[in-house]
Amino acid sequence: MRICEIFRSIQGEGLTMGVPTVFVRTVGCNLYCSWCDTKYSFTGGTEMSVPEIMDRIGNCRTVCVTGGEPMLQKDIYELFDALLKAGKKIVLETNGSVDLKDVPKDPLMMISMDIKCPSSGMTDRMLDSNIPLLSMKDQLKFVIKDQTDLEFAERYLNDHDVRTNVIFGPVGGTDKLEWLVGEVLERDIDARVLPQLHKIIWGDKKGV
Repeated sequence: MRICEIFRSIQGEGLTMGVPTVFVRTVGCNLYCSWCDTKYSFTGGTEMSVPEIMDRIGNCRTVCVTGGEPMLQKDIYELFDALLKAGKKIVLETNGSVDLKDVPKDPLMMISMDIKCPSSGMTDRMLDSNIPLLSMKDQLKFVIKDQTDLEFAERYLNDHDVRTNVIFGPVGGTDKLEWLVGEVLERDIDARVLPQLHKIIWGDKKGV
């Protein structure tokens, strides 16, 4: 498995924000979002076996498998199996364009899936068939830059039978939070508005 970086920090976004977590960031992505903040993970990295990764993870109870797009890795299910057998809680961060039907249906497995809004340039790559696979232990995230993105996200939620937790976050992790909160309240959208906590603490620093 091609690994960009492994590090321990706190989760910076979503329902597990603030939880001590080991991040396993894989190399490679099939999308090229205009505002992507992890382009450094698209190439390079180090080839690592699942036992080597598990050794680096150590005793931390929560592991975020992220990228890039981790579902592109051929050994990803082997990693999931090893993590679950070790009793780890997994947060799988995936970009919404890859079929998730074979992801383990385990209480310890949380899917954190994006729906890319128009500002990303990747909206037409979304796989709507993933939506019914998400339950209330998972989360659906929309990264929102402007009014067009907001209106897209609102329509998407109205047009699809979404039965999971919905997260709205601003592009950049902290920008336009007051505006986004105001719009969600005004429109009565059933979504949590959350920043990226790691950006508040460390800015755009890598490996945190």
